[in-house]
Formats: sequence, C-alpha cells, structure tokens
Amino acid sequence: QVQLVESGGGLVQAGGSQRLSCAASGLTFSRYTMGWFRQAPGKEREFVAAHSWSGGRSYYGDSVKGRFTISGDNAKNMVYLEMNSLKPEDTAVYLCAAARRIGFYSDCERSTFYDYWGQGTQVTVSS
Repeated sequence: QVQLVESGGGLVQAGGSQRLSCAASGLTFSRYTMGWFRQAPGKEREFVAAHSWSGGRSYYGDSVKGRFTISGDNAKNMVYLEMNSLKPEDTAVYLCAAARRIGFYSDCERSTFYDYWGQGTQVTVSS
C-alpha cells in the first residue's frame, strides 16, 4: 500500500526559505513520477514541481520556476521541495503525489496523472 506523508510546513516570512519533505512507502522511486502540488483556499490545485527518477527530468510550474527545487533520496524514499524567495502568494497547502508512470511536462502538470496523494502540509508566508 502506497503512503505519502508530508512534513516541514509552517510560518515563514516573505523572502525566506523552507524545505518540505515527503516520506513515501510502498513504492519504488525508479518506477514512479513524484510531484508536488499546492492548493490555496478558494483556488484550484496548482502544479508546483515533478521529477521522474528513471527519466532524469524535473518540471516546474511557471509561478515557482527559478525559486523552488525538487529533489529526492532514493535510499530513504524521500522527496523534498526546497522553496526559496518565498512570497505571500505561495501560501497554500502543499501536497505530495505519486504517479505509476513516467510522463512529460504536459502529463506531470495534471493532477489526474497521479495515483496517490498525501494529506498535505500548510505553508504560510507572511508579508
């Protein structure tokens, strides 16, 4: 059974940095695409980043490109999202997701591409 558990959220000042973690169990990273999405109150779920370990590719949403970095540790089954230069508009619940296939950007940015989701962790950026 696949389980995804996020951690690392909290309150941070604008311009600051934060690292989110996603502990994954029940899956083999090399066969999955791992992604991060976020959802703010009253807004649609937004693609943040994704990485395919077997394909060696990372993809980022336009609003976070150049500021956020997705990475992972295969040995520990951990996925990370390093967030820098945070803005108040980055405030949202951040969710980790896993897809049982490898995809291109047009696949990875769709929430329907993913098979498993974590519960999310709240990130609040104060101005």
